[in-house]
Amino acid sequence: MRHEYHADIVVIGGGTGGCTAALAAAKSGKQVIMTEETDWIGGQLTSQAVPPDEHPWIEQFGCTRTYRQFREGVRDYYRRHFPLTAEARTRTLLNPGNGGVSRLCHEPRAALAVLQDMLAPYVNSGRLQILTRHRIESVSVDGNDVRSVTVRNLMSGDPVLLTAAYFLDATECGDMLPLAGAEYVTGAESKSETGEPHAVDGEALPQDMQGFTYCFAMDYIEGEDHTIARPERYDFWKEYKAEFWPDRLLSWSGVRPQTLEPVSYELFEGTEKYSLFFYRRIIDSKNFQDGFYPGDITLVNWPQNDYWLGSIIDVNEEDRERSLWDAKQLSLSLLYWLQAEAPRPDGGQGYPGLRLRKDIVGTEDGLAMYPYIRESRRIKAEFTVLEQHVSTACRPDGKAENFPDSVGIGCYRIDLHPSTGNRHYIDISSLPFQIPLGSLIPIRMNNLLPACKNLGVTHITNGCYRLHPVEWNIGEAAGYLASHCIDRGIIPREVRNTESELHVFQRKLESYGIELSWPTIRPV
Repeated sequence: MRHEYHADIVVIGGGTGGCTAALAAAKSGKQVIMTEETDWIGGQLTSQAVPPDEHPWIEQFGCTRTYRQFREGVRDYYRRHFPLTAEARTRTLLNPGNGGVSRLCHEPRAALAVLQDMLAPYVNSGRLQILTRHRIESVSVDGNDVRSVTVRNLMSGDPVLLTAAYFLDATECGDMLPLAGAEYVTGAESKSETGEPHAVDGEALPQDMQGFTYCFAMDYIEGEDHTIARPERYDFWKEYKAEFWPDRLLSWSGVRPQTLEPVSYELFEGTEKYSLFFYRRIIDSKNFQDGFYPGDITLVNWPQNDYWLGSIIDVNEEDRERSLWDAKQLSLSLLYWLQAEAPRPDGGQGYPGLRLRKDIVGTEDGLAMYPYIRESRRIKAEFTVLEQHVSTACRPDGKAENFPDSVGIGCYRIDLHPSTGNRHYIDISSLPFQIPLGSLIPIRMNNLLPACKNLGVTHITNGCYRLHPVEWNIGEAAGYLASHCIDRGIIPREVRNTESELHVFQRKLESYGIELSWPTIRPV
């Protein structure tokens, strides 16, 4: 049976950017429908199970008001519902996991609960409808305008026709773009196209994009044996070594991304080597009353389970499914290696007490509901952010390019993981940057907007525009932009290209707590 729904704004994809786009549009008084193909909204923060990567000033400035509310909401969630120690409960900047990657390492379910709370007023009032377990299937277009999108209910199999004035693509891979016939780019651009110092020589490589990762959570119970069954592809992954990697992938060897010099890791803290368990630890049991957590919990998103042997974008369905399965096999093989064969500092091998925490990610196989996607399809935009705009080495005045049409800010190193083209890390210093409105406007389409990592950036600048607070800001700006255009009876490029309209829109963003520029601070 086919169902039909109409809204002012339809958001396809309920990831980090999708949630904030829906929140902004609903706060603006619009009727909104948001779809999500997994059981959990939240994307990077939840279904992909990645604790937030943030910049050094995140506690003071450099994010939107709602992102700050989200962060405080996570802390309050633990204070309200968990038996914290007295010391942890009074800690203003509570970090549940005390992990090394972030000042706020937490479980995916905590992020899910807070996002649902933030959206609850609009869901309960009927202004926002969320369709989980719905995947985009087709798009109907009339010239430069999207007329409708059909999604399929993955539980019933029923198609659902969605019509709206504006459509926002917040899918993790930019899935709406090819279906709508929108112009877009994938993979690595050529130097001849962008002039970027770190772009590829020769022809562009559209299938060369950052690897993706199936994350998983685990804890450690000393004296117990939680070893999983030997994965089907374990023999392959146990021996696999990329030409550019210093040792086999399943080893304690890695590289320092900034210099590519070899480094050695260890599982737990206690030696001079960096602890991978500490790296993305999402629960530090010392924050909680004795015995509440039997052990610390970490999120495994490590160099050893980055998958770069195949792309899942613009390939046939058989190849896509094969790469997704193989990436799962890599993550399970890493866990099995850790449990059964990983060298220990005491000369033994294996940590059988490592336990796969299926409950943390909400799946039967114990792997995240969705792979962590670092690089999406990207719109061909009215303005594309280049390395020259944000790289420290390209900016002798020590400031990123000033964008008069700024709709937000972000900060992160230009950080690219090994790619499907078997190219190594690119990790270079960048300057705190702005998000130009031009990067949210497709070169042709009128009512289709990007709302996550699919904005007008390159393979290189995606490396600093892809992290949690930036995606949050992108989605929020897109939601407000679509709402503003409906209210004013104009299209997005008119907002950007009409000085008075741009001024009105930017003042509105500031009133909603979106910072448009940075104070003078250092590179990262």
